[in-house]
Amino acid sequence: MSSGAHRGFSSHLWIFSLVGLAMLLASLLVLPGCGGSERETAPDEQAGLQLDLQDIAQLQSLMEEGELTAEALTRHCLDRIAQLDDAGPRLNAIIEINPDALEIAVALDGERRQIGPRGPLHGIPVLLKANIDTADRMTTTAGSLALAGHHAGRDAFLVARLREAGAVILGKTNLSEWANFRSSRSSSGWSSQGGQTRNPHVLDRSPCGSSSGSAVAVAARLAPLAVGTETDGSVVCPSGVNGIVGIKPTLGLISRDGIIPIAHSQDTAGPMACSVRDAALMLAAMAVRDPDDPASGEFPEPRPDYLAALGDGSLKGLRVGVMRDYFGAGNHTRVEELFEAAIAVLKKLGAEVVDPADIGDREGLDTAEYTVLLYEFKADLAGYLRVHGSPNGMAGLADLIAYNDANSGNTMPWFGQEIFSEAAEKGPLTDQDYLEALALSKRLSRQAIDGALDKDDLDLIIAPTNGPAWVVDLVNGDNFGTSVASSTLPAVSGYPNVTLPMGAVHGLPIGLSVFGTAHSEPVLLRAAYAFEQAAAPRRVPEFIPTIVVE
Repeated sequence: MSSGAHRGFSSHLWIFSLVGLAMLLASLLVLPGCGGSERETAPDEQAGLQLDLQDIAQLQSLMEEGELTAEALTRHCLDRIAQLDDAGPRLNAIIEINPDALEIAVALDGERRQIGPRGPLHGIPVLLKANIDTADRMTTTAGSLALAGHHAGRDAFLVARLREAGAVILGKTNLSEWANFRSSRSSSGWSSQGGQTRNPHVLDRSPCGSSSGSAVAVAARLAPLAVGTETDGSVVCPSGVNGIVGIKPTLGLISRDGIIPIAHSQDTAGPMACSVRDAALMLAAMAVRDPDDPASGEFPEPRPDYLAALGDGSLKGLRVGVMRDYFGAGNHTRVEELFEAAIAVLKKLGAEVVDPADIGDREGLDTAEYTVLLYEFKADLAGYLRVHGSPNGMAGLADLIAYNDANSGNTMPWFGQEIFSEAAEKGPLTDQDYLEALALSKRLSRQAIDGALDKDDLDLIIAPTNGPAWVVDLVNGDNFGTSVASSTLPAVSGYPNVTLPMGAVHGLPIGLSVFGTAHSEPVLLRAAYAFEQAAAPRRVPEFIPTIVVE
């Protein structure tokens, strides 16, 4: 794939030919992805294989010892993208490669030799969701052909922080177009610019969204780290479905600057990694007060030490509430079995478990949230385009709707833009309907979490993140019938949510969500890290074409 090249799309799901199967088998021999592999390897495979198994601390140790360079690591990631994303199973997770990535890596190697590393992310390749601004030769499009060729004038605040930390910005990842806020019949991981991203565990299954490409890229180890964004579920669902760790932080902990928006009252970026420790390292680099972001007004001072918060693996004294009335409860007995096993692990680690936690009355929350999103999307997107402009003259939803209608064969081959149309009909943010919906959604979501924590003196709440990934269906769209939705309370409240692998159902990863009140990231990370170390349920992608029922 050439730098910045449009990723072509075929309407056919992945069908193995003999050539494709051979390429896939070759890639599997040397590229295990997140986690490990018990397969014995030939000596000439060892370098690549071992590199894929290293966490950030181990990669830094290799660079400090002179056994690895940022340039070599970046080349390795680019080779992996060529083998798995462009060829082999063709994951379609990457929209664009940074043409300057190798040059940046070489410069960072020189800096390390001369003055030492900047920190734990020095020389580490990082991928960004394609709705995050970068002031370089890459574009920022939210996956939409309507924004093709859009170059941001400056880095998003979080990107500048990653560059300061020494990260190598490797490229942009595919996503559900417009962060999955265009149509109610959309397919997660599909965009008109990037096509359909594939789940690396079972290729015809959904990668969930909207941060699909970021999650798939980390799971398949196309890069050690990636950044996603979430309005409601868009970090935690793809992280859970693809078997990685994702952090949806407290609103304002990571700056919202330079992110193509849905809704300012819920939007946030979040780290995505193979392990809780690596995600915490990334959070530490990204969580910096932005004086120009109003949501940073309650930034924690002093800023927590997120690595130290991981603790020693004990949960003694921690009180954990169990959320039982999430959407999808009882839809899949094997998910429930995994959840029960996870609760048992937490108890064994010393946690006191309150089961069930009293989450309270949330009637009206979903309707109020959707109203807020429609209003804020219209206003916030117009604001972004007013500041940034676009090469195609897009100034707001009316222009985007007209562009999609005029280019429907490319922009809307599978589903329409009815959410765009609903949002376009909304008035300004001074409308009473908006103000009442905003107040109601915040009150219900925050009372649900804080009320449960206060009533039983809890530190955090747990729930399944997702159900088994459904089969991709570009005609009918996503099928959430057997999925689990526990993301809404932390998303609407603006409170943090951490997901990590809990196990798998027929090879499809299932995540465990750990959430709490505002700025409770340290205690959530402690619980997530302890569970990860005790249960070690991370699953290596096997790039299976489909689940065969015998």
